[in-house]
Amino acid sequence: MSAQIGVTGLAVMGANLARNLARNGYTVALHNRSVEKTDALLEKHGDEGNFIRTESLQELVDSLEKPRRVLIMVKAGAPVDSVIEQLEPLLEPGDIVIDAGNSHYEDTRRREAALAEKDLHFVGVGVSGGEEGALLGPSIMPGGSRQSYNSLGPMLEKISAKYDGEPCCRWVGTDGAGHFVKMVHNGIEYADMQVIGEAYDVLRTAAGIEPAEQAKIFTDWNSGTLSSFLIEITAEVLGHTDQRTGKPFVDVVVDSAGQKGTGRWTVVSALELGSPTSGIAESVFARGLSSQRDQRELAQEILQGHEGSVELPEGFVEDVRLALYASKLVSYAQGIDMLTAAAKEYGWDLKLDEIASLWRAGCIIRAELLDDIMKAYAAEEKPANLLLAPAFAESIAGAVPAWRRVVSTAVQLGIPVPVFSSSLAYYDGLRRKRLPAALTQGLRDLFGAHTYNRMDVEGTFHTLWGEDRSEVEAVDTH
Repeated sequence: MSAQIGVTGLAVMGANLARNLARNGYTVALHNRSVEKTDALLEKHGDEGNFIRTESLQELVDSLEKPRRVLIMVKAGAPVDSVIEQLEPLLEPGDIVIDAGNSHYEDTRRREAALAEKDLHFVGVGVSGGEEGALLGPSIMPGGSRQSYNSLGPMLEKISAKYDGEPCCRWVGTDGAGHFVKMVHNGIEYADMQVIGEAYDVLRTAAGIEPAEQAKIFTDWNSGTLSSFLIEITAEVLGHTDQRTGKPFVDVVVDSAGQKGTGRWTVVSALELGSPTSGIAESVFARGLSSQRDQRELAQEILQGHEGSVELPEGFVEDVRLALYASKLVSYAQGIDMLTAAAKEYGWDLKLDEIASLWRAGCIIRAELLDDIMKAYAAEEKPANLLLAPAFAESIAGAVPAWRRVVSTAVQLGIPVPVFSSSLAYYDGLRRKRLPAALTQGLRDLFGAHTYNRMDVEGTFHTLWGEDRSEVEAVDTH
């Protein structure tokens, strides 16, 4: 019996993807560095489909039909390179190596180029949905060559999540595009979770609404424009009571959030691309600050807040809902803008409507608003920024007064709302006729002769600040 695909790396995600493939009718060859994990999977789930047990990579490769498909599911970084190094001499031209972990897209681009020289296909695949998604149907974002997708795509589409019968899996673009899109997905996820946390904090600290009551509020919100997986599970977490103490679950959990790196990668890549992802960046920094517990404990003793009392406006809960919706839209807008910048930089033909369609089911940021995002980018006239699409421009305009009230209230009460406030600043930065960057340009020219452009005349200029302050046209030295 030949296997149609092999999976090496049988920790939870790898094991669940292997089981998903087998449940969908594919014969799956299994390999793990320690054979005990292979045997444990077979003992517990061997009746879910056709599996082939192997003890070495050579056995794994020998068990596969051609062209061979080998899916690597190991820790990102050096472990992936190590598996590739061991696999490469065992493979033949036309075989496909798939990395379905959270690898950095630059690593994927490097690996794809190196294996292409050996006539091997390397496919970086973004997979979102966690352990449950891997088993029941994740959102899948494959990169690599179009040729490799012709062989691999039908298999991935079959095991992916479905939205109205459509698979949440499509070829995204060449080399590292799949992992880049997954990275941006995770960046949006960071911002989305942070704004939900800020909404919870404002409702509790400013309005005194306890977690159990907030659970009802978030449940209600999940039936409207905020409807999404993260809002749904927020209600579940807030409604949970700790069995040991009888307290709200959120009150017994340490207020320090970890991260695995994809959010940080998003921010670093955005800086390199010159793409303003301020909301995503603030969400990453918020996690960093939450983790500095020693400094925070000292600050609680030393730093004064001077918070005043604020009379909450009528309908404050609705204000928070609108501020949350507007900030959530900004996180999607910034992520999509980053995809546009990357497409230009790396020569990817990223179809934004199709990417939005992949996120409608299976993944962590799945939300009702993705249907409208799809429509915006499927239109003949595509918006230069998501916030400029007519449907979103109108809805966010209606939210702005509430958004300002919530940010103002939080600031007066000393409640940190870094993503609410930075997202509002981004919105205002987009719409303002003049920004203070004109002064920045003047300062740069004075201290470093970095030149500037004028509003009224074409060309590049420099002022002789240390002389008579006359203006000269700058000479292009390039």
